[in-house]
Amino acid sequence: MAASPEESPASPWVRRFAQLIPEPGEVLDLACGSGRHARLLAGLGYRVEAVDRSSQALASLHGSERVTLLQADLEDGRWPYRGRLFAGIVVTNYLFRPRIDELLACLAEPGVLIYETFMVGNERYGKPSNPDFLLRSQEMLAWMAQRGWRVVAFEEGQVASPRPAMLQRLCACRGALAALL
Repeated sequence: MAASPEESPASPWVRRFAQLIPEPGEVLDLACGSGRHARLLAGLGYRVEAVDRSSQALASLHGSERVTLLQADLEDGRWPYRGRLFAGIVVTNYLFRPRIDELLACLAEPGVLIYETFMVGNERYGKPSNPDFLLRSQEMLAWMAQRGWRVVAFEEGQVASPRPAMLQRLCACRGALAALL
């Protein structure tokens, strides 16, 4: 599925691990932006809940089959997913630490978390540069250790593409799926 000129292609990290998400399962694409990963996941046959605070960003997903949209500010004090479970959770280029526990509580058992975002050192390359939005070294590994989830893959460090940045990437699974991998 080729991206149109105005939309970014799906992250290779997300593309690499998306098929580990149990089927049939619903996937949460958190802070989805224009929906590059929601489209990828729907194209793979998953039902996707795409959430973002920007109605303009979500507009490109209107009418997409297998994609449910929610416009919500995830940082405003109300967590819209309390009590819901997803077979997969995908997060890219977004970090709001006060919601991490609530977010991870939404991963079903079995389930797969695919997360990729900026880390300390990214301030050299531009935004985000606020430490509140930059992961500390191996921070996501600590989240997994606290929960006993299996880390399938983890990377951190400098990347050159799609633009120079400092990133941290994680794919982890919860439950019976962990024993299969």
